[in-house]
Amino acid sequence: MAEPEYLNDRERRAWYGFLTMQEDLRRHMNRQLLGATGLSLADFSVLSALSQSPDGSLRVFELRERLRWEKTRLTHQVSRMVARGLLERRSCRADTRGSDVALTGQGRSAIELATPLHIRHVREVFFDVVSPRQLDALAAASEAVLQALRDEPFED
Repeated sequence: MAEPEYLNDRERRAWYGFLTMQEDLRRHMNRQLLGATGLSLADFSVLSALSQSPDGSLRVFELRERLRWEKTRLTHQVSRMVARGLLERRSCRADTRGSDVALTGQGRSAIELATPLHIRHVREVFFDVVSPRQLDALAAASEAVLQALRDEPFED
């Protein structure tokens, strides 16, 4: 077996910087959302995905694909949100073997309140601190990596 090629200093700086930024940004955004709205970043992600659906509901597998989450993570998150009155589970009319997840009135109110606060905070901590050139480079890098990953099916 060939000896692994280690990361050089430039690669290491970029890779670990990316990972650290991602984790710190998630933690910061989660703390901000919880403090301002009582919603976690995971709650916000689920509510946001559902609110973009015309009727506020999605099949469980569709929600999982949109969020790019593992099945068990989504199952536990939805259960917690159902218990809090933010979501409800429904039988799927098109396929009795499947189920839908839907916003409740409380869930819709929560996402409508949280969205402008979240967007304002995203602008403050992300878009206001990167230049247009950096933003374009990040978008291009993200698109290149995602294109390379498209060949691999999404499974958990």
